[in-house]
Amino acid sequence: MASSQLFIIFAILAISAPSILATNYVVGDGKGWTINFDYQAWARGKMFYVGDNLVFNYPKGVHNVFKVNGTGFQQCSAPLDSVPLTSGHDVISLATPGRKWYICGVAQHCAMGGQKLLITVFPSSFAPSPSPTWENSNPSWSAPSPSPTWGKEAKGKPSSLPPAPSPTWGYTN
Repeated sequence: MASSQLFIIFAILAISAPSILATNYVVGDGKGWTINFDYQAWARGKMFYVGDNLVFNYPKGVHNVFKVNGTGFQQCSAPLDSVPLTSGHDVISLATPGRKWYICGVAQHCAMGGQKLLITVFPSSFAPSPSPTWENSNPSWSAPSPSPTWGKEAKGKPSSLPPAPSPTWGYTN
């Protein structure tokens, strides 16, 4: 009985963990999705993972968002059959790894105003994971216990508490 309850708990955690660890990135931060902003500089240094979300904020009717391919990004053109996002608060879930390209299709906003974004999305398995706990194998130390904000440091968000010192804490890129 106890093992089946434990299995259910682990199953729930496995299903909900990606959404708990997902990060919402507001494109352009306080500037939002607008012209004359360097979105490549904004994206530099950010690590986007499958399960994260891009949030495009802009005045409704002034801009839009098209997901395009590399050619469309370079030429600032959306495919004829594509439908733009136009809500003014568009949320795009990053569901697959790889390069992602987004442009504004209004007038010359992309070509003249630089309103375009290119990011690389990494598989969620690339996200740094905690070091294993080795119970009773070395009594002089143990790995830190996870906190509710544990894991967010790797995605550019500071933790509310600093990690406990450990010989294996951290990761390399």
